[in-house]
Amino acid sequence: MQITFLGAVRTVTGSMHLLQVNGHRLLLDCGLFQGRRAEAFARNSRFPFRPREIAAVLLSHAHIDHVGNLPTLVRQGFPNSIYCTPATRDLAGVMLRDSAEVQAEDVSYVNKKRARQGLPAAELLYEVDDAEQTQEHMLGVSYDHPFSPVPGVQATFRDAGHILGAAITVLEMTEGARTIRLAFTGDLGRRGLAILRDPAIVQDVDYLLTESTYGNRLHGSLAEIDEQLVAVVNETHARRGKLLIPAFALGRTQEIVYTLHRLSEAGRIPAQPVFVDSPLALDATEVFRLHPECFDEETDAYILRQEDPFGFRRLHYVRNVAESKALNDLREPCIIIAASGMCEAGRILHHLKNNIGDERNTVLIVSWQAPDTLGRRLADKGPRVRIFGEEYVRRAQVRIINGFSAHADRNELLWWIGQVNTTGRLRGIFIVHGDPPAALALAEGLRPLTKATITVPEPGDTLPL
Repeated sequence: MQITFLGAVRTVTGSMHLLQVNGHRLLLDCGLFQGRRAEAFARNSRFPFRPREIAAVLLSHAHIDHVGNLPTLVRQGFPNSIYCTPATRDLAGVMLRDSAEVQAEDVSYVNKKRARQGLPAAELLYEVDDAEQTQEHMLGVSYDHPFSPVPGVQATFRDAGHILGAAITVLEMTEGARTIRLAFTGDLGRRGLAILRDPAIVQDVDYLLTESTYGNRLHGSLAEIDEQLVAVVNETHARRGKLLIPAFALGRTQEIVYTLHRLSEAGRIPAQPVFVDSPLALDATEVFRLHPECFDEETDAYILRQEDPFGFRRLHYVRNVAESKALNDLREPCIIIAASGMCEAGRILHHLKNNIGDERNTVLIVSWQAPDTLGRRLADKGPRVRIFGEEYVRRAQVRIINGFSAHADRNELLWWIGQVNTTGRLRGIFIVHGDPPAALALAEGLRPLTKATITVPEPGDTLPL
């Protein structure tokens, strides 16, 4: 029995870990690595194994950095089943199709510029047909219902609370006379957030594979998040500007819409149009409405009152391109929420291109930004940014609210892992899905709390279980 750490190792994108049990190979996640275009294509197009030799894939949740390279896996010959919760199955369907469509649009746009410069054309990683074929491999399994992906392995999904359908995967693996229990957090959610239930507590495991995205940082309280958002909205409205919010279409967009709904009902922000300019966000929101079994009590109460927690009077969902372009002609204050969350693709790039030079406007960063992304360069508040290969002077204000993160922060991770460790069975903790400062800081914070061996693996490391 062994585990190999292949993706989201000392970084936070491209989640992928390989388990070998009884001669079978299991893949935990198959995420898209995000970063510079050439490096990302090279890493995503080549697997360090033969896809046809993977016996099964188990998914933690539907974010692209956890599922986004599945179509490449299938395209290169993966023949077997992909296990996930029903909500993840439904969300992954829209996420992967959108990923393929966005790739096609962006590559087409970039290749027009490359052709004028005499450069070779950029390639597509996969196409819509590959995304649709991937969906045929997906099997939905509800929370707390054990299943056997391969002989000798029993798996159970527990609620991770991160986004709709997110799962902590618990694996009980028997090889000969030995039985090992391993839990993989995927991305662990926060306690007390709107919409979804809190993360389940997992115990009686030998090994824990945990994320560490915020292993060295703390989030503000939920009340502080409200105060910060109210301030940004009101300041931008007072300048008669547009508030641009790059947001992941899945999870973050629904959370922001829900929060704006609450603040609007309470009269804390001025009346103004709010646009969700993302066909994917609209599709993902429809999936949210199909899975109330994932909601917390507060969201259930909205539904019992026959209110839509993802819509309010001045909210508009924008699907077609013509409507999206028309937003550039608006001269009144408004809020535009658009994907992608790291500003690497999608309609937010066009809104930034058209609005970044106006000092009345604000760009609000509401999620962690990977190195070498446009989102990170905006968060660093540089005076100039490149969008679609062209340089723009940034005059718009940049504000950051970290508390919207759906990831547990340092204290929340330490508390949750402490609950896992209460029985004293835990022997080893592997820390992944975090930049080195975050992963190493979480390791140091855990050492006084447990006798378990704590490892921050390097990419490609293989360790015995």
